[in-house]
Amino acid sequence: MKIALLGYGKMGKTIEKIATDRGHHIVLRVDKDDTDYELADADVAIDFSVPNAAVSNITKCITKGVPVVSGTTGWLEEYDKVIALCKEKKGAFIYASNYSLGVNLFFELNKKLAKMMNGISDYEVTMEEIHHTQKLDAPSGTAITLAEGIIANSKKEKWSLDQGDATTIPITAKRIENVPGTHSITYSSAVDDIEIKHTAHDRSGFALGAVIAAEWLHGKTGVYTMKDVLGL
Repeated sequence: MKIALLGYGKMGKTIEKIATDRGHHIVLRVDKDDTDYELADADVAIDFSVPNAAVSNITKCITKGVPVVSGTTGWLEEYDKVIALCKEKKGAFIYASNYSLGVNLFFELNKKLAKMMNGISDYEVTMEEIHHTQKLDAPSGTAITLAEGIIANSKKEKWSLDQGDATTIPITAKRIENVPGTHSITYSSAVDDIEIKHTAHDRSGFALGAVIAAEWLHGKTGVYTMKDVLGL
């Protein structure tokens, strides 16, 4: 495939290496300040840009008929508008807060545990996420996805940074140098704790999942998630 990289930071460069190793060709590299670019040669685009560029990048891809895989977080207030455009233009789009294959399995484990814990009143749930200091949004998109998975399968109604109550999941967001991403969910009672945790060792897992998603999306139309890609 011919791939356009929209966002050429650390993730973009990691995606480039993995995509090239898998036999693909990078035909466009767009850095965060580039807005005047053409997509004519691309079979698919992968967007790991910044929140204030993501909607413009995705919109351009959909309008030009280029399938787009986006892993940029922090722009989801515009998500419904992007989805409506994709359906109108019969485009192809995948968004995921995290493309790691392990994290997407972790999402499903999180939902299952929330459902199991729902009828047991002795436990309170808390979340913690740790990312590198260059991470722009807090909590992370992955943490929000995890919180939404708990909310859909429990009596919790919302999440909040640090503060929690009977209807609110508290999320602690930490920023530490050189941490690719760690997410933990803990159910605590007076007598014990139950914890599930995902720890990324480097960026390559996220990049591999994004390339796999792009390979899967190529030639399709519609709006999809990583559950579709992985058949979960």
